[in-house]
Amino acid sequence: MVTARTGLRSLVGMPTVAASARKNSVPTRLYVLDGARALVKAIREHAGEGALIQRCQLHKRRNVVGHWREEDRQAVEARLAAAYALRSTEEAQQALEQLHRELQELNPAAARSLEEGLDETLTVNRLPLEGWLRRTLSTTNPIESAFSVVETVCRRVKCWRQGDHLERWVGSALWVAEGNFRKVKAIGTCRS
Repeated sequence: MVTARTGLRSLVGMPTVAASARKNSVPTRLYVLDGARALVKAIREHAGEGALIQRCQLHKRRNVVGHWREEDRQAVEARLAAAYALRSTEEAQQALEQLHRELQELNPAAARSLEEGLDETLTVNRLPLEGWLRRTLSTTNPIESAFSVVETVCRRVKCWRQGDHLERWVGSALWVAEGNFRKVKAIGTCRS
């Protein structure tokens, strides 16, 4: 797990059941992150071919919708949500590319936001995942929830005494956060 306070909010690495992992000896891991380019570059350098990057679909939707006036946001949000919900990766890609073409005419800033890392927002669609598991791994919300608990607990500390004091508080806060963790739904529904 990697995190920094400068906008690189979260990263989760987990083994996948991708068929490509069975074909070669490179271990395959899925990294779910919020879209920072520097973080993507670091992962690719560190993990190499075994890195599957999934950009948070929720952050992408918020970023694109954020370029619209309040009264126009709902229609764009609905189209993005419908595209990401499609089972077929090809259909989702086509729907998002069509939306991108339309946005280029109506709102170029929103179009640029959608285009950046678009392919990486569909990584979980390419994996043999279904329903709840796919939705869980398409967003950084699970790890951000844990970091929110850490932030709340550590905010109470006013004086950091020793070098490892912060590490102990973060560890304790994650232990508290663990009480809120839930089992990942539908973990047994992976297609092969």
